[in-house]
Amino acid sequence: MANTYHQLYIQVVFAVKYREAVLHKDWRRNVFGVIGNLINETGCKTIIVNGVEDHVHCFLGLKPTVSISELMKTVKAKSSKYINDNRFLLNRFEWQEGYGAFSYNHSQIEKVYNYLANQEEHHKKENFKEEYLNFLEKFEIPYDERYIFADLQ
Repeated sequence: MANTYHQLYIQVVFAVKYREAVLHKDWRRNVFGVIGNLINETGCKTIIVNGVEDHVHCFLGLKPTVSISELMKTVKAKSSKYINDNRFLLNRFEWQEGYGAFSYNHSQIEKVYNYLANQEEHHKKENFKEEYLNFLEKFEIPYDERYIFADLQ
């Protein structure tokens, strides 16, 4: 539509089912590339996809006609299929149900990018659960800790 402008920056965070540390360093960059391409195929713009053994962060420019829930449904389903089709693991791979989505303004792009680019270093000091709960608190998102990681064993 003519004269429609937008600037929507979203970070989405999601984990491997049961937060298992199975995203092996030798192939996870390929998976992150696939995730970035899947985001771009929707008309959104990938800024960076990164993570560690048990979770992924996607920072993107959201196209206003794309819902975050539909985007994540597609990204998680197709990236799981990619991992399983390529037999990176002996067992069936699945992502944890749900995700966290956090919005940012243009002035925060570089800071968020640098934070995500340094995930391995960051997670030497803070585990995924601590990081995720800190995001929820920082963004003042109410949650019930009994259910936040409900699919954990």
